[in-house]
Amino acid sequence: MPRANRYWVEGAAYHLTHRCHDRDFLFRFARDRDEYRELLRVELQDSPVSLLNYAITSNHVHLLVTSESLGATAKLVQSVHGRFAEKFNQRKRRQGAFWSDRYHATQIDGGEHLWSCLKYIDLNMVRAGVVRHPRDWAWTGWHELKGERKRNRLIDRKALLERLDGVTWSRFESNYREQIDNALGLESARLQRDARWTEAVAVGDAAFVLHVEATLMAQDSRKRLART
Repeated sequence: MPRANRYWVEGAAYHLTHRCHDRDFLFRFARDRDEYRELLRVELQDSPVSLLNYAITSNHVHLLVTSESLGATAKLVQSVHGRFAEKFNQRKRRQGAFWSDRYHATQIDGGEHLWSCLKYIDLNMVRAGVVRHPRDWAWTGWHELKGERKRNRLIDRKALLERLDGVTWSRFESNYREQIDNALGLESARLQRDARWTEAVAVGDAAFVLHVEATLMAQDSRKRLART
């Protein structure tokens, strides 16, 4: 079963990324992306985890989540990804791992950093050169964040607005559209992958990152002492 490579903090926002085994394009067919999204939507209904944004690409997924329940996020991902892998292998008459060993979790600061993470997720397939705009890729949170997806929604809009200092939804939609348009107007070199979002332990201002790093070091030290 996949495991995160860090400890969880109650109420924190995390950007999760999980790749297919050997970076293979196991999500290359729309049917599989649809099935994964539907399984995630159903599991979220009975989970204390709130989904703030997502993207399902051809060989990995992005999930921006938060939860006040310690361990709930790891439990959700383990359940969804474990069940999906089992169904996929049964349907394809396939054996072997679907996912890479671990998924990565990056803790995200609020304010402008959360806005930037939302955009980074929705622009994934633009950076990959597959589409020219997030609206052209059906498996991303853009369609919910812009109010274009009315049924079977996954994103917890209330939880998202609370983390953005209570901005109204109409103002969020307007601001988000403008920020995406501004990002698309940049030179292509500035739309390249930024490893911070998928490899760092935290993204935020300097004080936030130092605090997260210090907390993780202290937790890891206590874990090591407990084992001695």
